[in-house]
Amino acid sequence: MKNRLYHLLLVAILFLSACQKLDREIVTDLTKEQIETSYERTSQLLNAVYVELQEGFLNIGGTAMMASATDEAEHAQENSSVQNFNNGSWNSINNPNNVWPSYYRAIRRANLFLESSDNINLDLYKLDPSGAQQAIFRQRSYEIAVWKYEARFLRAFFYFELVKRYGGVPIFKQTEGTEIVGTTKRNSLDECINFIVSECDAIINATVPGTDVDRTPTQIPLRYTSGQLELGRVSRGAAMALKSRVLLYAASDLFNDPSWAGGYSNPELISLSSNTTTRTQRWQAAANAALDLINAYNVSSLTNTYPNQFNAASFNQTEIIFARRNTASNSFEQANFPIGLQGKSGTNPSQNLVDAYEIRQGTGATQTAVAFDWNNPVHVANIYTSGTGDNARDPRLDFSIAVNNKQLINTAGFNRVLQIYNGGLDAKPIPDATKTGYYIKKYINNTPTATAVHSWNYFRLSEIYLNYAEAVNELGDLATARAYINRVRSRTGIAMPLIPATVNTRQAVKDRIIQERRVEFAFEDHRAWDVRRWMIAPQTLGAPLRGVDIKAISLTTFSYTPFVVENRSFDARKMYLYPIPQEDLNLAPGIKQNPNW
Repeated sequence: MKNRLYHLLLVAILFLSACQKLDREIVTDLTKEQIETSYERTSQLLNAVYVELQEGFLNIGGTAMMASATDEAEHAQENSSVQNFNNGSWNSINNPNNVWPSYYRAIRRANLFLESSDNINLDLYKLDPSGAQQAIFRQRSYEIAVWKYEARFLRAFFYFELVKRYGGVPIFKQTEGTEIVGTTKRNSLDECINFIVSECDAIINATVPGTDVDRTPTQIPLRYTSGQLELGRVSRGAAMALKSRVLLYAASDLFNDPSWAGGYSNPELISLSSNTTTRTQRWQAAANAALDLINAYNVSSLTNTYPNQFNAASFNQTEIIFARRNTASNSFEQANFPIGLQGKSGTNPSQNLVDAYEIRQGTGATQTAVAFDWNNPVHVANIYTSGTGDNARDPRLDFSIAVNNKQLINTAGFNRVLQIYNGGLDAKPIPDATKTGYYIKKYINNTPTATAVHSWNYFRLSEIYLNYAEAVNELGDLATARAYINRVRSRTGIAMPLIPATVNTRQAVKDRIIQERRVEFAFEDHRAWDVRRWMIAPQTLGAPLRGVDIKAISLTTFSYTPFVVENRSFDARKMYLYPIPQEDLNLAPGIKQNPNW
């Protein structure tokens, strides 16, 4: 098994070397020992783990975002595999988001790196007494020590991505025996959560030999803020963020209430044991983890503008805790630009989502925010009004969604207002035009004919604020929960009216958290999992997906009428979790399938 992994990783190293314009001939006849003892080649083994991180731009069938499998959006192309989620025609053989094989490959790569990293030979520098060589020895010793923790984080991250989809999964901590075979069994959900959290704690509490002459022990950096080689690396803050998310999910309804599974014979695979910790203890652990990161970052307010979290410069934003930065491309723009502007329409935001953006009432210090109401003619007349005045919508609507009669991007040749009314240049009856009356704006960094850097954010500071708000609300501290929701709402350039003290029941505050996460994290791959862990998926993923029908009364006046784009299906007896792939069930009969699949 291990020799097979080395062959696969050698292929990965060849690929990575070509990408980095290294000498390809160096790696054509490497032995296992040469890989293990080489500083450069072992670093590429770690790179081979990093490349397994999946961003959410076009990750469903190579064309669609996960948003189109939720009430956030519809995908423009009828033949997209993401539609299988929406019509309920997915199963253990046909899952459009089957990450099981790729994440287990990533875990094997991480294990292989961890087993190889102890063998790196630095004697060339260690045994040379010159100051320059000793400095190289200290620097590389430090890097190798940090790399090990990076690999452990990545392994834990991949395990959590599996757990949130499948529940308890087989845990492999070494390369030997990492193939799914007849004797393989799933670990309990308790064991999986505890393993991931313990790995995060190891990284958070780790000290490694420093690079000074005395090799003074130092912590892994809380965050990397500069230098192209450092940005995108795992930091201590990333481990703290992952711990916060894991413990939030562990405290949430889904992993504490197996009743949805209808008497499933192995509840330990889908639910946490009440014999280990109480629900209150889980919420307290989630609150503590979030607050630890908030205190470590010591940022009292969100001062970076909302669009800057998602543009080409977002990688340098201090609020971004962990992200993947891709090379410059225009694939996202080609897939998602409006049909009348050389795009393929791609992700079409839903009216369900647009309705979630609040509308302001009044001005000045007494201004409030209320839910958008189609029965209120003033609201309808100001359906896309931007700004901070009376009857203006939450600015995140304008930053995230492209709407009728407004520009998508201010670039020559693409800077006309969108014509999404019936018969317009970007609307039906043109084939593959938006199905909902909207196009996505978030992440659009250029045009279909020019390239730009795109970063996918795995963790942002605003998530940690809302994680903390949710946990303390469940613990009964409603005032603190409101304060941390308001930290997100008061961001520079957003400045939404604060949640008032009159929102004073646990459910009312939770409803505000649900709404805030929905608009703050639109298209960021949170919604599919949030509605599952809150166990509101039947009312959201199973609800009719709505759009808006737009008719032009004049060049500047339009009528807007909501309509049902499609009815959707969510089977609450089984769809809270993914099915284990049938291929692996065939290989390992000891693996128990998830409920009712």
